[in-house]
Amino acid sequence: MSAFIIVDTKINNPTVYEKYKKLAKPIVEKYGGKYLARGGAIDVIEDSLWSPTRIVIVEFPDMNSARDFIDSDEYKPVKLLRTENADCTLFILDGD
Repeated sequence: MSAFIIVDTKINNPTVYEKYKKLAKPIVEKYGGKYLARGGAIDVIEDSLWSPTRIVIVEFPDMNSARDFIDSDEYKPVKLLRTENADCTLFILDGD
């Protein structure tokens, strides 16, 4: 069953974040990931628990593939670009 990495991102350094996006995409694809949404317009209907900023949704074949991507050695230095240049909430959602 599919799993989804969902990230809400407030970008603090757009120039470096563009570099992150270019480097992350091939690693995502290597682990079977496919971007479903990557920062498009948001129409917030309810926000009593959370007010989203910029949403990215990546579909993976399963939870293990999503976790393997997040924990991979090749993603670690790329992840630093994200964490040092954006504030994020990231979680993996089981599509079951």
